[in-house]
Amino acid sequence: MAKSSTSPAQEVETLPPKKVQEKEIPQKMIYKGSDAGSLDTCLPLIDIPTIDFGLLTSPESSAQEHEKLRSVLSSWGCFQAINHGIEPAFLDKVKAVGRQFFALPAEEKNKYARDIAIGFEGYANHIINGEEQAFDWIDRLYLITGPEDRKQLKFWPENPESFRKILEEYNAKMVKLNEFLLKAIALALNLEENCFLDMYGEEATMIAVYNLYPPCPRPDLAIGLKPHADGTAFTYLLQDKDVEGLQVLKDNQWYRVPVIPEAFVINVGDQIEIMSNGIFKSPIHRVVTDSERGRMSLAVFCLPNPNQEVGPVNGVVNEARPRLYKTVKDYTSIFYSYFEKGTRPIESAKI
Repeated sequence: MAKSSTSPAQEVETLPPKKVQEKEIPQKMIYKGSDAGSLDTCLPLIDIPTIDFGLLTSPESSAQEHEKLRSVLSSWGCFQAINHGIEPAFLDKVKAVGRQFFALPAEEKNKYARDIAIGFEGYANHIINGEEQAFDWIDRLYLITGPEDRKQLKFWPENPESFRKILEEYNAKMVKLNEFLLKAIALALNLEENCFLDMYGEEATMIAVYNLYPPCPRPDLAIGLKPHADGTAFTYLLQDKDVEGLQVLKDNQWYRVPVIPEAFVINVGDQIEIMSNGIFKSPIHRVVTDSERGRMSLAVFCLPNPNQEVGPVNGVVNEARPRLYKTVKDYTSIFYSYFEKGTRPIESAKI
């Protein structure tokens, strides 16, 4: 799409398809990917395995749950995390401030509009800058939440009033949860506990993205979020309690992901695939739309320090499993260029 003086966030409000009574949608919203024919089909619901974080710390169950974690991440690359220690009442607050923001008048939301010339932060309705791909059927609020010196508070809503405080608290909890999981996957592979955490590095990047998928009059033509794998270490998704939409590709078949209230859907990102030398796989997933109900989710992306070199950790390369990935640095910088082309950046990291 050619650049114009109109901000992406303003386009969110002026695009006619957001009115559900309209049965036609703009040409630039019509998705033509190879999986387009399956958008509005009745796909099977698949029970993604659950991992109980409480069992990972219990002396009686730790070994068994770590073995399960290894198996799940090797075969699925994602799981539903339960008993993770974050109170349901607080998660409700986190989601509530997001809903309240999206419900604001356009003029108020556009105070935090993304500046396409400088990056991805802010309020917008797509992340694709080129003309090769259709836009996703999505409104989003994209915020860097850490490290402290990278935060741009001009994009952080002051309405609702509690938004910033709640997101700060949520981010602090997610930092701890991510550190716990990085140690857990090391123990699951019988490696030194801090090997993944050390490679992840200090001053790592945390990004919170509120995603709103409005009702869509043509869910057979528009996609909420195109198929992709994440360029993260891990991604933590807090789903909508009432509306499905997330789908995962397994064995060349798309499956619906069920909603477990208060659970996190956690995906392996490409950078953990690299660190684990391919033992853990970064899964391809997408989001579809609904003709009657909107859906909101919150994704937290955990990314290694961009100055940190990322490659297979000690203990995952041996005669039986030779090195499969190069050492990379600032992997995220190449991610979006590949994403815009509909290709996977992980291929560039393979030997």
